[in-house]
Amino acid sequence: MARVCQVSPATVAHWIDQGLLKGHKTPTGRRRVEAAELVKFLRTREMTVPADLRDALGRDVVVVVDDDHAYLQALTKTIEKAELGVEVVKASSGVDALLEIGRVRPSLIVLDFSLPDLNAVEVIERLLEPGRQLDAEVLVVTGGIREEEARRLHGVGVKTIVSKADGMTVVIEAIRQALRRQKAA
Repeated sequence: MARVCQVSPATVAHWIDQGLLKGHKTPTGRRRVEAAELVKFLRTREMTVPADLRDALGRDVVVVVDDDHAYLQALTKTIEKAELGVEVVKASSGVDALLEIGRVRPSLIVLDFSLPDLNAVEVIERLLEPGRQLDAEVLVVTGGIREEEARRLHGVGVKTIVSKADGMTVVIEAIRQALRRQKAA
């Protein structure tokens, strides 16, 4: 648990002793926490649930990447309200997205086309570099792109491009369909 939370074992013991984290002591004095309780603890503190723990509970992760803070927050809240049964991890730049994707191994990446440091094609190309494996589907959300850019996106494996102007309902439906495709694969 300490490794998962990136804290010392003494900190975890303190959380349990204070009642912040539901757990119990074994007869040998070790502390134990159920996986579901740890997930609940992490979520209430807005901490990311690690992939191995998430896999044990069967929950998908969606990484949402957008440099517009208001849109990022609105989309995140809309995904959570849509009851898709996913954990949402946010990033606001291409580099942050690459770090989060590597850390959480998402099922789906919702990627804004234009980011301050890298565009969507550059992010995907870095994810497809030799020695790396991209198991997640990428859904690109954009304020508008040229036909040439859309062809480049399709060329690197993007199946769906959604316009922000179409509204959150369309974006959520595209996310729902992408998650279904991932489960079927």
